[in-house]
Amino acid sequence: MALLKKKDALGKGIRALLSDIDDETEVLKISATDEDSIINTVPKIPLVQIEVNPFQPRADFNKEALEELSGSIKVHGVIQPITVRKISDKRYQLISGERRLRASKMAGLTEIPAYVRTANDQEVVEMALIENIQREDLNAIEIALTYQRLIDECDLTHENLGERLSKDRSTVTNYLRLLKLPPEIQKALRDKFISMGHARAIISIPEVEKQLYVLKEINTKELNVRKTEELVRLLSAKSTQGNSKPEKKETPLPVAYKNVQQKLMDLLETKVKIKKTTADKGEIVIPFYSVSDLNRLLDIIEKD
Repeated sequence: MALLKKKDALGKGIRALLSDIDDETEVLKISATDEDSIINTVPKIPLVQIEVNPFQPRADFNKEALEELSGSIKVHGVIQPITVRKISDKRYQLISGERRLRASKMAGLTEIPAYVRTANDQEVVEMALIENIQREDLNAIEIALTYQRLIDECDLTHENLGERLSKDRSTVTNYLRLLKLPPEIQKALRDKFISMGHARAIISIPEVEKQLYVLKEINTKELNVRKTEELVRLLSAKSTQGNSKPEKKETPLPVAYKNVQQKLMDLLETKVKIKKTTADKGEIVIPFYSVSDLNRLLDIIEKD
């Protein structure tokens, strides 16, 4: 019996996790007769023997989409097998493919084609999470939360996660930064009232009140990403100006004081600065550049 070939349609991230299924894991064999040889297939497992994945990150399944998939399965069957792991005799646990499993039950199927492989709990978590972020309908916050779970539960770094997902490390980091935004902005992003571009512009502002102000401006004025970036730059410029301390303008030194300053420079053979603070007060600044230079200055000053 030939084993099922890996399908090219799988994403690189899942391919990395499910790689070498044919070579490294034992696929259950289907009994075949001489008259009916089964080629390039996988076992069909009774649905009652499959437990759902306790690590499933996806909580919501669109009812209409499930009914549509169920109708397709009634006509064409399950085209892409689910993936399970064997946990006991005639008991399996779902790793990926819960949507297909649910739709198959709705379609009245009693068994489903499945890859059977070995996997520990961490591998199950990782595969379930990575399969989840391959969905096209995920919003940016859902992706960010999944990234965070992968990092926390699978002990991954940003770079490790990027490698598993075939993403740049900066892409992973940019998504994770979204989780630092206020709940109001995360909700707007999750509900697709703002885009990822809007959120990336907002997050560059450190002050929460200004972030919320930008969100309000986006909603009331229907700002696109470019206009939002302009607003953020304007707010950042004002913030910088407000934080900078005004430079104190020095009072011009009267001619008489300038003459004294020059005489001291000639006498000490070094730079001298006279600062006039009030009408009758001020200070003389004489820098020195080493201990020997300080002693030289002291010798000059102490001369009779």
